Amino acid sequence: MTADELAATATALVAPGKGILAADESSGTIAKRFDSIQVESTEERRRAYRELLFTTAGAAEFISGVILYEETLGQRAADGTPLPETLSRQGIIPGIKVDSGTTALAGFEGEKVTEGLDGLDGRLAGYRDQGARFTKWRAVLAIGEQLPTPGCIRANAEALARFAASSQQAGLVPIVEPEVLMDGDHTIERCDRATRDTLAEVFAALRRHRVRFDGMLLKPNMVLSGSDWPACATTCRPRCPASCSCPAARPTRRPPPTSTP
Repeated sequence: MTADELAATATALVAPGKGILAADESSGTIAKRFDSIQVESTEERRRAYRELLFTTAGAAEFISGVILYEETLGQRAADGTPLPETLSRQGIIPGIKVDSGTTALAGFEGEKVTEGLDGLDGRLAGYRDQGARFTKWRAVLAIGEQLPTPGCIRANAEALARFAASSQQAGLVPIVEPEVLMDGDHTIERCDRATRDTLAEVFAALRRHRVRFDGMLLKPNMVLSGSDWPACATTCRPRCPASCSCPAARPTRRPPPTSTP
């Protein structure tokens, strides 16, 4: 895929009025969903479920692309057509999640880094041959009293940039997802700062690795107060009354008395 083709694919993925369907649940995750409706999760049932989604009449009117799980990328519809081709025939662009999940970042308590760079170039070539036209990699950054740390932000930004560069080299459009998590009781201002710091580092890394911005997509997080931040905080601000028990409540400091000569 040439630079122009990468840009054209990226543009098609963000076509007005359309969205990208995430159908990349791992076997473990989809098994939990099947369990909730008392259905055993077998390879054939997972295939049939995804084929049902991909062959929905008129889906291409609203869906520009579908992120597939690796198992799904290699499966075939009931008529023998590879599932990526089933999507392509509808005018939907097939993609693939390529990271292998998060692990604890050594030396940085409470923080994670996303893995999956080992052997990535070879896997990308195979995904391309199977019909994928874009990829996705998700990094997660937690907000805490001293989190995210600059070291964690840099480690995840570097991994995202290396993934993006490798994807474009293989002719695949990368979706870069640095997600600042909403877990916690932080303020929206704290989330804003963490998000700004993260995006600045990510784009610096993308530039270092010569990633073409017109041939990639950014999937940013929403800037929100933490999921444990109480609803009353939005109405009590800038200062909660002393009777309020929410984290926004702070004692009012009186200025020191001044002496009159």
